Amino acid sequence: MNRLSKNIIAGMSLLIISLPLVAVELTARQIMDKVDARAEGNNKVSDMTMTLIDKRGSRRVRSIRSYTKNRGEDEMRAMFFLSPADVKNTAFLTYEYGDNRDDDQWLYLPALRKSKRIAASDKSGSFMGSDFNYSDMTTPDLNKYSYKILKQMDVRGSKTWVIESTPKNQAEIDETGYKKGMIFVRQDNFMVVRGIRWVADSKEMKYLDIPQIKQIDGIWVALKMTMTTKKGKSTLHKTELKFENNRFNQDLNESMFTVRQIEKGL
Repeated sequence: MNRLSKNIIAGMSLLIISLPLVAVELTARQIMDKVDARAEGNNKVSDMTMTLIDKRGSRRVRSIRSYTKNRGEDEMRAMFFLSPADVKNTAFLTYEYGDNRDDDQWLYLPALRKSKRIAASDKSGSFMGSDFNYSDMTTPDLNKYSYKILKQMDVRGSKTWVIESTPKNQAEIDETGYKKGMIFVRQDNFMVVRGIRWVADSKEMKYLDIPQIKQIDGIWVALKMTMTTKKGKSTLHKTELKFENNRFNQDLNESMFTVRQIEKGL
């Protein structure tokens, strides 16, 4: 799920003397610019497994195929739900624009036989019953946030910056559903590996973790990520995503990334 891993993440402390000079000199915004510019490959196809886990430990498993294509500074992504029967043929389409335009999203629900465009006011809502909301499915506009380096930490043996992200206005809080975040960025590859989000108008918090990453064809990709919703010390719900059969430079026609195609299905 490419950009998903850029939105949020976290790590543990290190002595500044042990850091390379570049790590000391970079500002929080410069780090986030490098996260945003990180190579993600083009024409990508991957198989996803989404597991929804409730507070009692009950699990629901969904299979998804994801297609991603870059068109200049823009990115298009189509996700098709393959199973189980209650979500089969559901599809999700996203356009991320490289300029200042808001991203576009559409959800096709086969029971209604129509696609719904996701309005800005709905992007804080849960994506398909998961702990990810619609705003998590796209990359945030860096200009809408203030960033500050809080500290440096180790996460699973890798050095990270821990960066606080704060929305600059209420409109961004309303759209995303988050009032503050902490992002954990690896210093060797500028990949987000952990994150924390404070849910607006709530005592709930969301914890993102990306415990498995791998370099494929020179591109760092997430193989597994989790998002956990907690209230205090209590876990309310958890979503686990696994990415398999990640393939780059596939022959993907732009017609794959249309509302007509998500309504037609694979």
